[in-house]
Amino acid sequence: MPSPDEQHAAGTNASPAYFDEALRDAERLLKYAAEIGIEVDASTRDAVLMARSQRHLGWDHETAAKLLAALTWLAARLKPVTAESLQAYHADTRATVRTYLRIAIVLACVIVPVSVMSFVASALSNGLVHDVDAANKLAVQLRSQLGTAPLPVAVAATPAVAPGKRGAVPVKEAVVPVASEPVYPPGTDQAEVVSEMQEYASTIRVLYDRSRKLNWLVLRSEKEPFKYSQTANPERARREDFEVTPGLPDFYADRERLTSTYQQVRNFAQDLITDQAVFYGAITVCLLPVLYALLGTCAYLLRTFEDQMSSRTFTPSVANSARFVIAAIGGAVVGLFNNFTIGTQASLSPLALAFLVGYAVDVFFTFLEGLLKAFSKSTAPTLPPPPSAVSKP
Repeated sequence: MPSPDEQHAAGTNASPAYFDEALRDAERLLKYAAEIGIEVDASTRDAVLMARSQRHLGWDHETAAKLLAALTWLAARLKPVTAESLQAYHADTRATVRTYLRIAIVLACVIVPVSVMSFVASALSNGLVHDVDAANKLAVQLRSQLGTAPLPVAVAATPAVAPGKRGAVPVKEAVVPVASEPVYPPGTDQAEVVSEMQEYASTIRVLYDRSRKLNWLVLRSEKEPFKYSQTANPERARREDFEVTPGLPDFYADRERLTSTYQQVRNFAQDLITDQAVFYGAITVCLLPVLYALLGTCAYLLRTFEDQMSSRTFTPSVANSARFVIAAIGGAVVGLFNNFTIGTQASLSPLALAFLVGYAVDVFFTFLEGLLKAFSKSTAPTLPPPPSAVSKP
């Protein structure tokens, strides 16, 4: 780079580079003023045009001074539009839009499936809790209505007489049980008991089906208690475990069989409820608020970009990248809070608040600063009241 002495020796054509940049900025502002119909005084307009015509001859003191004065007047008159924003408006701004859209699409591709899976897993978990409660009530109700299974009715064996002998010589003294139909306690409505048995079996089937679906959503973290694919007749094996025997020839045997199945299914379901609470609870508290905050930042930047482009005030800034980092931090902080109540009835979930945090980061951090001041505010020490004046006699 030549020294100032060398530049001076080179003649008046050697001038600072910012003079040429100031000329381009002044021309942009002058052209924009003419486009939107803002009146520019003749001296300002002539100063810019004279600087353009004299540029190839070299910058003298008077031309440079008038150019800078004209640029100052145009910048103040057209504010908030600047020469930089006009340059950004006429340049190719599609790269900025594509960047924001790509980030928003990537976030949506992660947020939508995870949110759907979390919603479905939560619904299945709540359904399992309801089914377990219903099955428990039915099991207790059937037990209290019918009690334990009655002992089988039996008769003594009929003595057999040996041929050619006097008297009866018993061949066998064993007691032979005689089959009988289930015995219901007096006053029991048999139709109601059969209906409850059917409902009991149906509830167990629904509980197991929901548990298997939830097991897929928690990445098959639990082993299924029943594997019918390894049996010769899977459909028959499933009916034996989960359905009532047609006609209920032995009610007590069906009840005990279904209860044994229910105990295994209930343990399977309760383990899955715990897995779902841990797995999706961590995602909902730690991951999704950050993603929603980043999505809110994308929405804010796209909306701001649209407004600034329509008013020609958009200027590229590295602060937009920092805004993503700040939004991610704010989203992580939101996960530490419970529901936020607004007014007397409305409330915001952490995910909805995380999106608002990303959209308005400044408001959230102002809230945190106010909260910090409320905690750190120390009460002024209470001074004793001044002694009252004692009147002298």
